[in-house]
Amino acid sequence: MSEASGNKAADEARADGGHVHTTPSSNSFFSDFWVNFVRWNLKAIRNPFVVVGSLIQPIIFLVLFTQVFGQIATSALGSGAGGITYETFLLPAIAMQVSLAAAAGSGIGLVNDMEEGMFEKTLVMPMSRSAMFLGKTAAEIVRIVVQIAIILALGAVLGANVATGFLGAVGILGVGILFSVWFIALSNIMAVVTRDQESTIIGANLLQFPLLFVSTAFLPLDAMPDWIQVVATYNPITYGVDAARALMLDQDVMTVVEVTRFGGIWDTLVPAIAVLLALDVVLGSVMVYLLNRASSSAVQ
Repeated sequence: MSEASGNKAADEARADGGHVHTTPSSNSFFSDFWVNFVRWNLKAIRNPFVVVGSLIQPIIFLVLFTQVFGQIATSALGSGAGGITYETFLLPAIAMQVSLAAAAGSGIGLVNDMEEGMFEKTLVMPMSRSAMFLGKTAAEIVRIVVQIAIILALGAVLGANVATGFLGAVGILGVGILFSVWFIALSNIMAVVTRDQESTIIGANLLQFPLLFVSTAFLPLDAMPDWIQVVATYNPITYGVDAARALMLDQDVMTVVEVTRFGGIWDTLVPAIAVLLALDVVLGSVMVYLLNRASSSAVQ
């Protein structure tokens, strides 16, 4: 979105009683979505360091965890997880970590917009706030899908096996998308609330890493202390990892919630997807609300 576009939108605004009101958008929802989708993709291309950085960290985790702890962890998993290798057990967790790491950078991009003055310009544009958020989110999801695909390919090289085949791998990508949206929204919420890059980075990291380690990402639930098992039950990361792991192993793996109604891997997928969708809707709605409120403040 160019500076000329921002100036044009400001010129289209009219003063009334000491307040400035933007004229209604003549664009469709899809047009507003597409403009934001393209803009955020171009911004990522111009600053590839964030994209590469969010991918390197999970790759390091995957290689180090499997190579350093692989034999010990595989022995521990021998009886409790059907004799699978630790590479196969860990890969879904790393795929979800990719989503977390990339989603955490979403708020940082928004803070950069604020620091450059672009955020205020977009707020006075006659655009749908939902389209603004969804366009930005879709651009980040494209990168997340590519990164998860790279992780799955690397996992295959290291010996991991997707029991459900190609469709299961596609399903893991889908779970990664659902899993990333709530954290993208949360990261952007922190950006809008704090309007500070350092605070947004610290907040995202403070949530990301503790939540990973108090979930079922790296070890089965019954191998962890009782208090961590309680936390894992209410930890969103558990549901994303378990859904991806069910597709990876072609079996019901969820132990934080006992569901037997659907049969097989669906006893994991249905509750996990329901939890992730609920989080996406709630946090996404909060983000759109904050954008609308910021827009009202910006034009007064």
